[in-house]
Amino acid sequence: MKKKDIIEGIVNKVIFPNKGIINIDEEKVIVKNVIPGQKIKARITKKRKNKIEGRAIEIVEKSPLEIEASCKDFGKCGGCLYQSLPYEKQLKIKETQVLELMETLGIDYNYEGITPSPNIFNYRNKMEYSFGDEYIDGPLALGMHKKGGFYDIVTVNDCKIVSNDFNKILVETLNYFTEKEIPYYKKKSHEGYLRHLVVRKATKTNEILINLVSSSQMNPNLEQWIERLSNLQLEGEIVSIMHTINDSLADAVKVDSMKNLYGRDYFIEELLGLKFRISAHSFFQTNSLGAEKLYSVVREYVGETKDKVIFDLYSGTGTITQMLAPVAKKTVGVEIIEEAVEAAKENASLNGLDNCEFIAGDVLKVIDELKDKPDIIVLDPPRDGIHPKALKKIIDFGVDKIVYVSCKPTSLVRDLDVFLENGYEVDRVRCVDMFPHTVHVECCVKLIRKD
Repeated sequence: MKKKDIIEGIVNKVIFPNKGIINIDEEKVIVKNVIPGQKIKARITKKRKNKIEGRAIEIVEKSPLEIEASCKDFGKCGGCLYQSLPYEKQLKIKETQVLELMETLGIDYNYEGITPSPNIFNYRNKMEYSFGDEYIDGPLALGMHKKGGFYDIVTVNDCKIVSNDFNKILVETLNYFTEKEIPYYKKKSHEGYLRHLVVRKATKTNEILINLVSSSQMNPNLEQWIERLSNLQLEGEIVSIMHTINDSLADAVKVDSMKNLYGRDYFIEELLGLKFRISAHSFFQTNSLGAEKLYSVVREYVGETKDKVIFDLYSGTGTITQMLAPVAKKTVGVEIIEEAVEAAKENASLNGLDNCEFIAGDVLKVIDELKDKPDIIVLDPPRDGIHPKALKKIIDFGVDKIVYVSCKPTSLVRDLDVFLENGYEVDRVRCVDMFPHTVHVECCVKLIRKD
């Protein structure tokens, strides 16, 4: 095999993160975005001494595991890769991938299975849609990136993993800006106006926040758009419409400035009996009912909290910090995003909690300045895991119990290896599926310090 060769074979297995293995002439070829059992054609894109990678160009035969996907855009949209698999098969694939990674640690522990999502459709409380076109110089599109593409956009107007309110808001927004002939922001030339539409909806309260993200290259009157959105027949209620200006060259939602166009600048969600104010750019778990399952596991793993000081590192909007506060002496949350910290403080006040402290800053830098000494530490780091220097400082606290929440099993296993080398052992592990039909899975691990 050499670069650009076309190969054909059956996907024997898929390892995290979504890397399919095909055996060709006693060599392994890694191909992403495939399903176990599929027969595919792939083009070799990289060949190194110990690694061959390819890109799928055709599905020759479906996997025996597959069923008919319910979404009309399945296969075009780059989102729900596993939607053509029965849900129990999805769970099994995720569980197997996590367990195979954990096996590399060579340890014994109590594995407690995978907790399914309460809903497998209509579960997402946030979608970040992109403006663009479905093909070069085509009509305006609004939706998700095409599978395997960077520029082309698929208008996902009947998405199954969100409430139908999202689809109605998307269609009305697309129709309005198409009629007004307002151009989208082109990634190559950096010219144009429309960039993203972010829609967020609370599962418990049904409140909706809409955020239009644009460049500053035009200044259209958006009052008619707001009026048309306000007249939509929705199950939920629009309580906030925001406008974010983003002139960054990166294809991501960033904030140069923000304006409130309608209502308030936040919506309210409820989780485990607590209320949370969530603003346009605040982090919050995208599956509210799934988050309740996940945080219930965290609470169970934390265990006895009376008279304990608990550190919640990488605390986001302080969900875990506040969840544990009523049963602890004190909880301290550390988060690098200042807006999230301010939201956490407001939420703690909203929930009548006065034993929470929230600190804005990088865990690596802030950890040396913390005045309290923790009895228990909860970790919920970003996908790349914990910075090695921060990890050492966390270990130096010498607490008897650490609960680690991870959204990327490879990062988790790397960090667990360091904990094991420094006097900790893995006691309990549970997976929680927060993202049905996708390749992602959350893991919750309880670590205890050896005597």
